Amino acid sequence: MSALFDDPASLDTLPTPCLVLDADRMDRNITRLRAHLDGLGVGMRPHLKTAKSVEVALRLMPTAQGPATVSTLQEARRFAAAGVRDILYAVGISPAKLPEILALRAQGVDLAIVLDSVEQAEAVAAASRAAGTAIPALIEIDCDGHRSGVQPGDAARLRAIGAALAQGGALRGVMTHAGGSYGARGDAELRACADAERDAVLAAARTLRAAGHDCPVISVGSTPTAHHATDLSGVTEVRAGVFVFFDLVMAGIGICSVDDIALSVLATVIGHQRDKGWILVDAGWMAMSRDRGTAKQDVDQGYGLVCDRDGRPYGDLVLVDANQEHGIIALRPGASGALPDLAVGDRVRILPNHACATGAQHDRYHVVRGGSGAVEAVWPRFGGW
Repeated sequence: MSALFDDPASLDTLPTPCLVLDADRMDRNITRLRAHLDGLGVGMRPHLKTAKSVEVALRLMPTAQGPATVSTLQEARRFAAAGVRDILYAVGISPAKLPEILALRAQGVDLAIVLDSVEQAEAVAAASRAAGTAIPALIEIDCDGHRSGVQPGDAARLRAIGAALAQGGALRGVMTHAGGSYGARGDAELRACADAERDAVLAAARTLRAAGHDCPVISVGSTPTAHHATDLSGVTEVRAGVFVFFDLVMAGIGICSVDDIALSVLATVIGHQRDKGWILVDAGWMAMSRDRGTAKQDVDQGYGLVCDRDGRPYGDLVLVDANQEHGIIALRPGASGALPDLAVGDRVRILPNHACATGAQHDRYHVVRGGSGAVEAVWPRFGGW
């Protein structure tokens, strides 16, 4: 067990609510995606934003030095301090963050950034000239209208960004994130999302190369498309993050089964409202998060799916409502059957809608394997920016 924490070594005695990580499921999830991408002949640059943990990162990355993807400079700092040397900061850069980018690069970290405008490229080029070293940047491409990025067919904007960056910075390549895939359903739609993601970055790269720019990195990534890609010809790396734990949203899309979800919140029964069909637990939205990502899916899982202490789902028992520190467990609306016989003091585990959001509520993982109630390790996790 980690010397950083002195927690009880059993799910029966841990203070609740707390975060539980099933290492067997996590390992299986990592192996599954790695094998799939190996079969397609492309490398993985795992996104560490879901885990925010050095111990998990070391199991995710191909080597202890990387490559890795991060979403905050806090992540970049923490993983760099742990020895990771190849990092992509995959959020559009703001000029105020460039001094820290340069400082991390001066420590021997190959930290690349992302941008999608001439203004950003000009700021990166100016900072690079002033520092006497080129900051590498990838141009973000909008493959599905989900968020930010340059349209792949906007040749003028791509050329202008490339030209501005060339005045001191370094164009490393192009990247995209198929966030729209979270709304897809079925294998055919998900494969189409993966194809569109690939085609968008390849088209942008062709434009940049035709304008005389090197474009060595072609980076794609989302957990749904990573698992459904069948042809990644021309792509150099795949980024994905939530696959390490999976969650109810991913299960609702069809990327995993409920039995693949490695993360849960351990909670204790604290009361009953029998006339309402409620069981109260000590895990509210401060433990689970406010994320209601399954609300628009075919099966609404409330604030989480309730399992027994060993991680076996009760069926239609969900966290139907959440106050700050109170959770209300009940049968899913429309479900038949009886509530389980849970007494005050009994323990349950609740699977999250969104692993990133639920993880962010906690500062450590209590690591178990399978149905064992033994906690074999406690791994710290961090937050912040």
